[in-house]
Amino acid sequence: MATQQPAVRPANPRFSSGPCAKPPTFDVTKLADAALGRSHRAAIGKDKLKAAIEGTREILGIPADYRIGIVPASDTGAVEMALWSLLGARKVEMLAWESFGAGWVTDVVKQLKIDAEVKTADYGDIVDLATVDTKNNDVVFTWNGTTSGVRVPNADWITDDRVGLTICDATSAAFAMDLPWDKLDVTTFSWQKVLGGEAAHGVIVLSPRAVERLESYTPAWPLPKIFRLTKGGKLIEGIFTGATINTPSMLAVEDYLFALDWARSVGGLKGLIARADANAKAVFDFCDGNDWITNLAEDETTRSNTSVCLKFSDDRIQDGAAFAKAVAKRLEAENIALDIGAYRDAPAGLRIWCGGTVETSDLQAMLPWLTWAFEAEITAQA
Repeated sequence: MATQQPAVRPANPRFSSGPCAKPPTFDVTKLADAALGRSHRAAIGKDKLKAAIEGTREILGIPADYRIGIVPASDTGAVEMALWSLLGARKVEMLAWESFGAGWVTDVVKQLKIDAEVKTADYGDIVDLATVDTKNNDVVFTWNGTTSGVRVPNADWITDDRVGLTICDATSAAFAMDLPWDKLDVTTFSWQKVLGGEAAHGVIVLSPRAVERLESYTPAWPLPKIFRLTKGGKLIEGIFTGATINTPSMLAVEDYLFALDWARSVGGLKGLIARADANAKAVFDFCDGNDWITNLAEDETTRSNTSVCLKFSDDRIQDGAAFAKAVAKRLEAENIALDIGAYRDAPAGLRIWCGGTVETSDLQAMLPWLTWAFEAEITAQA
């Protein structure tokens, strides 16, 4: 079997699913205007935080009456804030089809000790959304399964006349998928995913219905300071205008502002979605043309356009996990593809990030190398 190395290499070998590739025009000198050594409560700090919030609203098309806050601890902190602050008022349905969704189940059932109805699906699949009672229950779910490559196909299953809340972890969906804000009451993400920003901060988006819940319901458990969104039964409005709960990194904020400007330059949300779709299609077409590798998500309607998860399907492979690791190691050693191994809790295989900061030309250059690594490893195994 031929193991000739391809002639063309990717200009950028970074296909990590988080932190993700920086925007193609990134240079550290672009952050020279960061408000370093200044208080985030000074006018310059508040202005930059407010610009980050309003830029998020602009590009994602978030309604004017929705609140947007920058919060601690990345997407995890934002999700935990929502779970601890809002759940307990109504029956809860937890939907999980990958590791992060499963983690939210653990937090709700074992930490908050809520008797939730849990619905799960295997990696690569999704739960039967028609069975979810979004009218009466609070529902917690991930829009896109970062570790499984499966996404919600649409929001038709969420009722318009609901009395419960929808709490959506959208960290690998925001800026790559058109989120239906009228169907989402709490949405969280981290800018270190699709926009390739520096990690540490999360974003939480609250609908008027979510604000109403916060102001009318007090959980039975104590809330840590970094989770508190209300004071005296009223929303702390400052959080949603740039007065963050704790001290943010102004360097990370500056980096996000740069990423938002780059997003505008490629056509905003529509441009970002188009870039992700083109990237994912390059990988999907590659799988269609090679019978030894396939998409973990079998249903085309639920395949992610950001975190594309693959599995090897060749009968000659003796140890799937060892084989996948060896292929990823070969590609990393050649500086062709970095950090593309499957998530540790996921089925053996590869995970290739296809968000908008990745150039399609880099994926097209990398994929022939994937064939090379596969063939070289099959030969080595024989």
